[in-house]
Amino acid sequence: MAVLFLGYAAGKAAFALQARLGFPGGPPVSAAETGSYFMEAATAQWLATASGVLGACVALATVTALGHRVPRTLMLLVLAGMLLAVGGGAGIMIVDGFVGIGVGWQWYHGVLGILVIGLFLEMTRSYAAATRRVTG
Repeated sequence: MAVLFLGYAAGKAAFALQARLGFPGGPPVSAAETGSYFMEAATAQWLATASGVLGACVALATVTALGHRVPRTLMLLVLAGMLLAVGGGAGIMIVDGFVGIGVGWQWYHGVLGILVIGLFLEMTRSYAAATRRVTG
C-alpha cells in the first residue's frame, strides 16, 4: 500500500507541476472543469500529493515497531477514515469503469479499484491481527 500511495503522490505531483487536474493515465479533465473547480488546480494537486505521502507513512506505520507504538484504537480510527477516502475514490473508478457514470474511467481502472480496496482491507486486517492483545 505504501508503494501505491507514493505512486498516487507522484502522479498528483506531476499534474501539480502542470497545474492540471486529474491523474496520469486517467480520464482527461477539460479546461472548463478545471476552471470551475473550487480551488486552483495546482493547489488541489499539491494537497493530494501530501495526502498520498501521508497515506504511505500510515501504511508503513502499520508494519513497523514505531507505528505499533501508536494507540491501536487511534490507528484503527485513522485506517477507517482512510478507507472512506480510498474506498470512495476506488469506488468511483469501479462503478465508472464497469457501468459508466460519465467520468471516463475504463474497465481496467475498475479492476485496479477493486485491487486497491482489497489491499487496503488486508493492510487493515493485518494491522488489527498483529496488534491484537492475546488474553488468557
